[in-house]
Amino acid sequence: MGNTEFVRSVVKEIIEPGVERLMNGAFFSELREGRLSRRRLQGWALQQHYRNVELCKGFALLMVKYAHDPELFGYFSYQYNEEQDHPDLTKKFGYAIGLKDEDFQEVIPLFECMLHTSVTIRGMLTGSLPENRASALVNETAICRHSEEFYNALRQHYGLGDNELEFFTVHTVADKDHTARAIEILARYTNTPRDQLLVQRSAGNTMQLKLGKFDGIYRGYAE
Repeated sequence: MGNTEFVRSVVKEIIEPGVERLMNGAFFSELREGRLSRRRLQGWALQQHYRNVELCKGFALLMVKYAHDPELFGYFSYQYNEEQDHPDLTKKFGYAIGLKDEDFQEVIPLFECMLHTSVTIRGMLTGSLPENRASALVNETAICRHSEEFYNALRQHYGLGDNELEFFTVHTVADKDHTARAIEILARYTNTPRDQLLVQRSAGNTMQLKLGKFDGIYRGYAE
């Protein structure tokens, strides 16, 4: 099996089933039906904003980590530039559902959300490139899919328009490109049996963390 075929097998066998499980969970099932509470939507916005801010810092670290490699420095510089406005887009959505600046300033990350983000940052700072990009591939694939779910449901059931939902339209389009780039980088740098094991473990662990994040938001922001 070639490297690209291996990466695609990880997508098919680990990531896609995990994303389907996420979409069938309580959070997205209620969202699609228009039954998800405003408080839980606010909880998602607060926790996602926290994550987006931390991801910007993580990409800055990666630019330093790979400063010696022009290709990887350019790749992570591109990722950083793509990520820079995401905290503000999350805030824009939050304002539309009743949040204020002080809500974002005073947020305390839930355990599940802090765990998800902490593992991501650990992978950026000390993980191998295949391990780090496998985690990114899970997150990019999942957010691309659930951004579509958010966009459709929030327009249909919650009366929001394209301006308020820019975060989701951006991710629906941009993360398809990010996913393709992650697959390309993974295929190029996953060259040993240990690399392949790290990719499989990282993908599986990240998928579990992603599921835990939404379960945590659903429980943590119950009314």
